[in-house]
Order: sequence, then structure tokens, then C-alpha cells
Amino acid sequence: MPPRENGHEEPVIRDNRKIDPETGQVRQAPTASQEVPGDVLEPQDGELAAQLAERTADLQRLQAEYTNYRRRVERDRVAVREQAVAGALSELLPVLDDIGRARDHGELTGGFAKVAESLESAVTKLGLSSFGQKGDLFDPTVHEALMHSYSTEVSEPTAVEVLQLGYRIGDRVLRPARVAVAEPEDAPAASNDDDN
Repeated sequence: MPPRENGHEEPVIRDNRKIDPETGQVRQAPTASQEVPGDVLEPQDGELAAQLAERTADLQRLQAEYTNYRRRVERDRVAVREQAVAGALSELLPVLDDIGRARDHGELTGGFAKVAESLESAVTKLGLSSFGQKGDLFDPTVHEALMHSYSTEVSEPTAVEVLQLGYRIGDRVLRPARVAVAEPEDAPAASNDDDN
């Protein structure tokens, strides 16, 4: 390199642009037969491909982790909201029971009837629904049997009386329906025959 006037070497500038700014033509990459300066080290194509594959895999892994994180946060957020709503509504169940008893006895009149309707409407909007009807087949996952009897009027274990309504939010049971259950009368005889 030619020294400059102050004794330092001139900087070396390499133009790596793909288009020649003077002619506007696409430049050809240097081939193995062309001379490449010794201080410029070009990695092999295999190394570049390996590095590219590694970095692509890292990016895909990071993107998958981030996507999973977002889904997990959203799922947790929904679960926390559902638990909070269920907790608040569980505290209102005794009030709803009192409203139901007052309605059954004809004591729910005037302004109190409007308040009761508003409260029932609000909890319904939050997803609360009641269940448990006289004549429902007994299901131990949603019913709690408080009384048991035998009857010729039923062919399967059946709720013959609802002592307290059950409540659920979606598929989650907040409180099972408390019922009196009747079984067919031939059930005890059949169990005695099995013992012999």
C-alpha cells in the first residue's frame, strides 16, 4: 500500500455491492480462479448453510416458546376470571335460596320482587344456572341424596323431591342439587337373592 503524506498507510476499501455503481451492471461473484486478497476469509458454503440452519432453528424454537407462553397466559387469565366469578357467585347462593323460598310462599311482592328479578338476571348473565327438578334421574355427580326411599312409581333411582336447587357455571358444579331419592321396590329383593 502506498503510504500517505503523514506516513500512515491508505485505508483499503472493498466494494462488495452486487451492482456496479458506475455501469449499473450486476457484478459476478469472484470464482476460485480469480484472486481474492489474503486477508479476506470467506467461509465455506457448508459452514454458511449450517449456520443458517442453526439460526433458523433457534428462531423457530423461540417463536414456538413465545406462542406457547402467550397461550398459557391467556388460558391462565381465563381460569383466574372463572374462579373469581365462581367464588363471588358461591357467596350469593344462600341469597338466591332465600329468594326462592320467599317466592314459593308468596312473600316476594312489590319492590323486593323487582330486586330479586334484577339479582337473578345479573347472576344469569354471569353464567350461573340452576338445576334439579322433581323426576330427574339420580346422578351422583350433580345430586346429593339427603333422603332415600323405595317406590313402585319409579323404574330407576329418581329424585322425587328437590330440597335445594343445585347451581353450575358452564360445566362446573358450584353446588349439587340436594334431593330425596326413590329406588324401585324390587331392588332390595334382588340384592337379597344375590346373597343366597
